[in-house]
Amino acid sequence: MFAELLQYLLSGLTIGAIYALAGLGFSIIYNASHVINFAQGEFIMIGGMASATLTASGVPLPLAIMIGCGGAMLVGVLVAKFAVERARNASTVTLIIITIGASIFLRGIAELVWGKDFKRLDAFSGETPIQILGASMQPQSLWVVGTAGVLIVAIGLFFARTLTGKAILATSHNRLAAQLVGIDVKRVVLASFALSAALGAIGGAVVAPITFSYTEMGIMLGLKGFTAAVLGGLGHGPGAVAGGLIVGIAEALGAGYISSAYKDAVAFVIILAVLLFMPNGLFGKRGTERV
Repeated sequence: MFAELLQYLLSGLTIGAIYALAGLGFSIIYNASHVINFAQGEFIMIGGMASATLTASGVPLPLAIMIGCGGAMLVGVLVAKFAVERARNASTVTLIIITIGASIFLRGIAELVWGKDFKRLDAFSGETPIQILGASMQPQSLWVVGTAGVLIVAIGLFFARTLTGKAILATSHNRLAAQLVGIDVKRVVLASFALSAALGAIGGAVVAPITFSYTEMGIMLGLKGFTAAVLGGLGHGPGAVAGGLIVGIAEALGAGYISSAYKDAVAFVIILAVLLFMPNGLFGKRGTERV
């Protein structure tokens, strides 16, 4: 019984780490621009597809991940520059529709480039399961959780120690005041999209050996990342991380103890419950506390 529960928890922790990165990406962009970017899942897809394709062509794995990350960052900047920035004064609903349109457009381009076939990326350090108190864990799961942990810590240091990070924080608190003290808020928005895209792309690369990569993989990952962000409190970085882990573990437990057919429904039940009973999320502070 304990081994079974532990197995579900380890599985949930693995996928929850990816949801946490996606949710953190939502929070970073929301803080800088107050835009809910539903193209976030496509950044994950680009990272996974590019890494799998390049390694299959003989490119070393680290270089393939770097190229995929760079490509996703470029796409993120282009989305911000030519889609979001041009509609800066539009309503929230219009901006959401724009990002959904950007997501559909990016998936279409991806299908032209890579086709609809699944792309396989070999596990980084073998596939021999690791036994933990009767449960088993793939070595790649450790890469997923470890990479997510390193990225989350790095993002925290970025916002605490760098001028660009502090500029993003200042913009998130008061856009007008940030402009008055000389912060280029347009560059801040571009930087936030690039940073969010990088998080997604790296997450897509490390999870690719577990889930495989395909052009529509970003749809559900993006929606569940959004659920994580809303659960933690939209715009609250640590909350998005916690929300991602909660969603991942809840999904694994639901699939294990109820039915795997309802696995994807768990995230949507959570987001409906949060919107109905806790609109500010678990850690939301009514807009005063940000990433």
